[in-house]
This record gives sequence, C-alpha cells and structure tokens, in this order.
Amino acid sequence: TVRRLRKREGLQVVKKTRKRRPLGKSTTVPTRALYPNHVWSYDFVHDETTDGRRLKCLTVLDEYTREGLTIDCARSITAGDVIHVLQGLFALRGLPQYVKSDNGPEFIAQQVTAWLHAHNVDTHFIEPGSPWQNGHNESFNGVFRDGCLNRWLFASVQEARRIINNWLEEYNDERPHGALAGLTPKAFAAQCGGQSQQAA
Repeated sequence: TVRRLRKREGLQVVKKTRKRRPLGKSTTVPTRALYPNHVWSYDFVHDETTDGRRLKCLTVLDEYTREGLTIDCARSITAGDVIHVLQGLFALRGLPQYVKSDNGPEFIAQQVTAWLHAHNVDTHFIEPGSPWQNGHNESFNGVFRDGCLNRWLFASVQEARRIINNWLEEYNDERPHGALAGLTPKAFAAQCGGQSQQAA
C-alpha cells in the first residue's frame, strides 16, 4: 500500500485525525439566581425507546424557584428546536436575564445565540469540563433520570412525552424540595409573588 511504501522510504506517514466540533468557551463567572426569571439553565438528557432508537430531552430550569419549566422530548433537537422551545417559554413566563448552559455545539449555535441576544437575553456558557457550574440543572437531570427515565420503558416518542410531562407536573406540584425549606417548586414560586427581574 502507499502507506507501507512511504514508511519504508522514510517518508512522512500521514495520520488520519478525527474531526471535532468546536466547543464554546466560558463567557462568565457562574451567576447565582437571585429572583424568579433571573437565571434559567438548560441541558440535554439522553435515553432510548424499546426499539433502541435515541430519545433526546431538553430540560429547562428556573434556578431560583427550581421549577422545571419544560422537558422537550424528540428523536433529535436542533438549534431551531431550542429556539422554538424558548420562544414558547418566553411568551408564557417572560424573559430571563441569563440563560446558562454547557459548552456543547447545540447551545453555542450562532442561530440560538443571535436570537437570544436579539431578545436582550444574555448567554452564559460554563467552563469546559465543569458540570458543577451548572449544578442546579445537573441535579434536576439526575432526579429526572432516577425518578422517570430509569423507571419507565418507552415504546414511542409520544408515550415518552406523556409520561415525562406527567412526571414534570408531579415534580413541580407535589415533590418537596430540600433547598426550598420543604416547599414544592410551584408553592415556592407562588410565595415569591410579584418578584421579577425588574424588581431585583
């Protein structure tokens, strides 16, 4: 082969290198949420249906109230899908001041970043390899996996969405949260009353 001949003649052997997608860089010191809608965080959780096909879940959390704002479930989730999910949440809940995520390509897509900035929402990316900087969302995802994904087998995307939505309602409405003095996220959010990003 050409490779063997080049090696025998002392010529440089060209090594194949795996192409890697660029990762984002940290854009800020981690920000602690001080009021509702101050800091949202989001991430992906992966699972599969019983036929072995991939499921991808986009989880979005209000870091102050600890509410799971949504869990979007699909076979794949693109930058356009992330925008669609956030657009629905903005219309329903108002705009956060910051959106925090890891440095994966889905969240540093120019399309998403430009859209958020056009809505005057700042984007914060955690340091590469530092999941603890997104600790609230990591904790939520762990509870989601233990309490839902690891307990159910999903035959389809539709079934997964139904079960996941039911779990999210239970999480927000019925599950006491240790960081909220035993209140549920929904009860704590109601207790916050009129607090908002403008009030801080």
